[in-house]
Amino acid sequence: MAPPAVSDDNSYSVDSKVLQYEKFIDEVLKKDLQRVVEQRDAVYEQISHYLQLKNTLQALQGADSQSLKADVDLGCNFYAQAKVEDSSKIFVLVGFGFFVEMDHAEALRFIDKKTSQLTAFTDQLTHDCATIKANIRLVLEGLRELQGLVDLPERSRREVF
Repeated sequence: MAPPAVSDDNSYSVDSKVLQYEKFIDEVLKKDLQRVVEQRDAVYEQISHYLQLKNTLQALQGADSQSLKADVDLGCNFYAQAKVEDSSKIFVLVGFGFFVEMDHAEALRFIDKKTSQLTAFTDQLTHDCATIKANIRLVLEGLRELQGLVDLPERSRREVF
């Protein structure tokens, strides 16, 4: 069944609504999606740093000596050799720019708790991404209906994935 005929006044109203919805998608929903994805990527990077620290601590626990030699990045990929006499304690970033001195066992427990907390946060951000994508799809479907566009028949559709 074909949609009812639209008068010229209604056509202008429909075109105006279509532009408003497209503007909403571009200026609000897509920017929200980009912000959430960037935030999630930053949290994944934090998790990566904590896991790298965990691997380093486990390697230090396996070594018998307390002294340690390492190359330290001073900035802009400029490295200097450093010698640590006692590597039994380290400073760990706990958040908001604060570092706490911990021994290896404490640091490993903290890293496990922190990574599980950050993983839960990334799960929430992933859920937020899915919600925003669903909202974009909902608005696009509304636009399709508003413009009177018809879906392709099932037999002429093809799988995207």
